[in-house]
Amino acid sequence: MPSRKVEKLSATIEKILRNRGWGAKLKEYRIYGVWENAVGKGIARHARPAGMRGKKLTVIVDSSAWMQQLSLLKPEIMGKVNGRLGEDAIESITLKLGEFELSAVQRDEYRPADGKLGPEEQTRIEERVAGIADLQTRESLRHLMEKDLLNKKRMRK
Repeated sequence: MPSRKVEKLSATIEKILRNRGWGAKLKEYRIYGVWENAVGKGIARHARPAGMRGKKLTVIVDSSAWMQQLSLLKPEIMGKVNGRLGEDAIESITLKLGEFELSAVQRDEYRPADGKLGPEEQTRIEERVAGIADLQTRESLRHLMEKDLLNKKRMRK
């Protein structure tokens, strides 16, 4: 009788691909899914994985200044990516100068809302987000709350 255990779709797909002998390719493609979270938005805006051969990652970088900076950060980047992949998937990184298109999410990044909040409103927002440990989450929530209050002010006018 088949098992009634509920399994994540990603785990099921991974099993199917591994059973068909595509496990190595799956490992190579996982880099695209973890890249931005591993290296951060700042680096991800200027560098993208272009492909992997074995344990060698090729990264496209959009400027020579960023290429120089990232060449100094290779060990740190490898550590972060390998930490996300849960193994020593990358042993070396090759940087190549090139161009790539920004994703829709990056093009629509946060822009401050027009207008100003009063000191009481700013204090209230700070009190509400103060307990959030993750800096990125705290900043995102702060910006969302500021924008919401500014939009509500405009609607009342």
